[in-house]
Amino acid sequence: MTVMEQAAQAMRTLALDEELKDRVAADPELRELAWRVAGRYVGGQTIGEVLGRTALINAEGRSVTIDYMGESCRDAGLATAETEVFLDLSQQAAARGANCSVSFDLSHIGSLVDRELGLANATRLAEATAAAGQELMISMEGSDRTDLILWTHERLCERFDHVGITVMARMHRTAEDLPRLLERPGRIRLVKGAYLEPESIAYPRDSREMREAYLAHATLLLNSGHLSSIATHDLDLLDELEPHMRPDSGAYEVEILLGLGIDQLPTLRDRGHPIREYVVFGTQWWLYVCNRIAEHPVRLFQALLDAGRRE
Repeated sequence: MTVMEQAAQAMRTLALDEELKDRVAADPELRELAWRVAGRYVGGQTIGEVLGRTALINAEGRSVTIDYMGESCRDAGLATAETEVFLDLSQQAAARGANCSVSFDLSHIGSLVDRELGLANATRLAEATAAAGQELMISMEGSDRTDLILWTHERLCERFDHVGITVMARMHRTAEDLPRLLERPGRIRLVKGAYLEPESIAYPRDSREMREAYLAHATLLLNSGHLSSIATHDLDLLDELEPHMRPDSGAYEVEILLGLGIDQLPTLRDRGHPIREYVVFGTQWWLYVCNRIAEHPVRLFQALLDAGRRE
């Protein structure tokens, strides 16, 4: 294993360290230092801040997915309170005329407490976003939660047609899950997958097998005409997918992450691809930021520069 691979594995391990996350959040000096790093990838800590960032992105011709960060909530009262934040986000975004969808982790709104609580709170979000004319996207989490997420998505699809789901190309099971998901309404968001998973169930992050899986799944999505998000910054992958992409179809979009996809924007615009930018906000950014750095460990150098930056 190379040094970079070891660094990536270390960052993914840190991403799942809830005790360390809580320790950083509780220490003012560590919290300030870590926020300097997180600010590159996070659209703000409040609804007002992220909607301000969204307005700037919309003005440049890109749509946005807004995700209020948080996961692994194990308190029913807190999960319901966090659901209220998502409802407020949807309402404020609609009032401002924001071109955005709303994304969430099921474990943030109670699925780990009880799957029925998670479903009930997700149903409230689906009702609110439907009324506001917004897509609702369910994020994918670790492999131990995949069945629960897909079960909840299936229940929601029985009532709603605007609820999308995220799938990870590197998971072996996606080859079987994806055809079933194509039978449901709602957008399918294809990502590579950043979670630390054993090779018995997932392809190594930068392996040939994972690349082949991503291409196969993306090709299936694009050829199906199903609503989809091709979430990647890899222009080489997009080059190979180009024959399957019809920018005027309205069926797909290329999704980039805030702070990471800027270099690709000129090329994506020149090719006419519809572009969506994934923007997260809130104070629970630990998991998200650690995983972004782990994807390309050279970002650790940028993190050091950001940590040393003074406003």
